[in-house]
Amino acid sequence: MTAHQDPAFAAINQALASAAAAAPQWAVSSAAERAALLRGLANMLEDHQPELVALADEETGLGSARLNGEVARTAFQLRGFATEVEAGTPFKAVDDAAIEGAPPLGRPRLTRIKRALGPVAMFSASNFPFAFSVLGGDTASALAAGCPVVVKAHAGHAGLSRRVFELALQVILQQGQPAGLLTFLDGLSRQAGTYLVQHPQLAAVAFTGSYQGGKALWQAANDRPLPIPFYGELGSINPLIALPAALQQDSQTLASQLAASITLGCGQFCTSPGVILVDDSALSDRFIDQLATALAPMTPHRMLTDGVRKGFEQAAASIAAEARQVFTPAADGAGPAPRLFITEATRFISSAHLREEMFGPAALIVRASSIDEMITVLQAIAGTLTTTLWGADEDNAANRALVQAAQQIAGRVLFRGVPTGVAVCHAQQHGGPWPSSTAPQSTSVGYAAIERFLRPVALQDAPDWLLN
Repeated sequence: MTAHQDPAFAAINQALASAAAAAPQWAVSSAAERAALLRGLANMLEDHQPELVALADEETGLGSARLNGEVARTAFQLRGFATEVEAGTPFKAVDDAAIEGAPPLGRPRLTRIKRALGPVAMFSASNFPFAFSVLGGDTASALAAGCPVVVKAHAGHAGLSRRVFELALQVILQQGQPAGLLTFLDGLSRQAGTYLVQHPQLAAVAFTGSYQGGKALWQAANDRPLPIPFYGELGSINPLIALPAALQQDSQTLASQLAASITLGCGQFCTSPGVILVDDSALSDRFIDQLATALAPMTPHRMLTDGVRKGFEQAAASIAAEARQVFTPAADGAGPAPRLFITEATRFISSAHLREEMFGPAALIVRASSIDEMITVLQAIAGTLTTTLWGADEDNAANRALVQAAQQIAGRVLFRGVPTGVAVCHAQQHGGPWPSSTAPQSTSVGYAAIERFLRPVALQDAPDWLLN
């Protein structure tokens, strides 16, 4: 079978034709229309929550407690974007009145507005079957911006995805909106995924997934005759620096908190702390022992798919080839037993393999001899969604240097707590320098995510009918 004989190509053509037909109408839709749809979708999720959570748990094994919380988050952000639309975010204009005279003092009237990009392809994530899937943040923000969405479902929860789409389509049609506002694709091959990204009727891509897959699609989006924005979240190792100032206060509590974060969701969070950076001191020795004691007996649930499990085992084996195990892992249960490795900063800096993500319940401890070496470790990481700095509360030259280095490589810098868990709000930034994301100036979580799907246009001396 050749690429063009793949039946998925016909489905992609149909989905994009439907989305393109809906795009002009939705781009000029009112705030009331968009808000009503977003709230209707949130209500639908809650009305069908027991059914959908049962489906999600069967496919992912994430457990009803976690999944019910994720439904609540997904409904919350849908309603949040509805409020954002009502506040006028996608409709805001900046107006500079005309000034008589020649430039540079004189100028025509200029009005800067925002226009929806058009159909957006949304590649669902494996690890959040609600919040980063059919009606997740990418879909919510694109609809709020006035863009139809073509959903590419994830194979790890395909049944759930189709059911959520069917219910969402009912809401769309009941509100008198075109079916092309939300279209659905599943079972796509890699070839078909590339075809989707390069489809001439597509205006932007939102992607959450692996570095390898995301990079290939990002390249495909840039290889088009007319390149389009590709907003990709590709993975992150999220360094956490535990300084003596924090460890001397309550290292036991910090170790327990960190162990829970490493194993949360069987380590399948893009913000899971994968590198733990400490100095060469007795306080760090004690903390490592406490972390190992807390982590070793934990029993994570099963991983999302066999492919994710295989990828974790391969990544952990790659780390094990170059770093020492802190403890011998227990026998695997439903999920893989937690792993903890340790190496020196000099080796971490010199070995690219040690900087690869282990998407699962594992972390690598890196010992550094000085603050300068810690900074060099951060620079070697290059790009990450988060960096956590425990114990950097005092205003001194060392902490200022660490904070500056952390800001250079991370989209979010924490001084308390752990990076797992991403609040949906206006100030959130979920995206960092390459390789953690392809567009570090944008966020995929929080209400600023709407800006990804809006393009500014300056209108010069526009007639009143266009501005009113």
